[in-house]
Amino acid sequence: MTETPIALVTGASRGIGAAVAHVLEPSYRVLLGGRDADALAKRAEELPGARPWPVDLTDFEALGRATAEIDRLDVLVHCAGVAELGTVERSAPSVWRRNLEVNLVAVVELTRRLLPALRAAHGHVVVINSGQGLSAREGWGPYAASKFAVRAFADVLRAEENTIRVTSIFPGRTDTEMQRELIAHEGREYAPGDYLRPDSVAAAVLAAVSATPDAHLTELVIRPNPH
Repeated sequence: MTETPIALVTGASRGIGAAVAHVLEPSYRVLLGGRDADALAKRAEELPGARPWPVDLTDFEALGRATAEIDRLDVLVHCAGVAELGTVERSAPSVWRRNLEVNLVAVVELTRRLLPALRAAHGHVVVINSGQGLSAREGWGPYAASKFAVRAFADVLRAEENTIRVTSIFPGRTDTEMQRELIAHEGREYAPGDYLRPDSVAAAVLAAVSATPDAHLTELVIRPNPH
């Protein structure tokens, strides 16, 4: 009997991460990554083939213990992230550090620790990036810098690891709690219909990891369809 493949999804308690976990669960044993153990437990109740994998990705000692249990991994989807905005003039070093620590350094370190498991499975790494990882806007500097950086990381990983597929996905604005916070920060009224649904981004992840062995979807750009 063929063993069910394993997928680890970070940021799985809500938003895009939760949607990705739902779309992968029928075909994978899903590890639900996140910091909130209670929220992950509730999410796992909805997904018989999933279990919580609670860890703070910026706590590298805890991350080392959590990853030590994984000896084979078919899919790693990086959905966890923060978006702290500000102009160059007004953004303190702590804002730049926080964006880079969560959106880049934690992604790199989690992937690095799981490379043996990914190599063993000829696995697939998916990085949920952002439109800000392609074109930075005024006032988004700290966040955009982290997304440009993680795009470079994905490109380098793809070049270095011949047995692992690596996909960067660049969604436009998506209807999530983070998006609501960003719109409030911009002082605008929130209209959910103006944005992508998390399920739509999850469908792109599924398309990437379901590609035939001869195909390598390296980058996918998704934008809301104007009404």
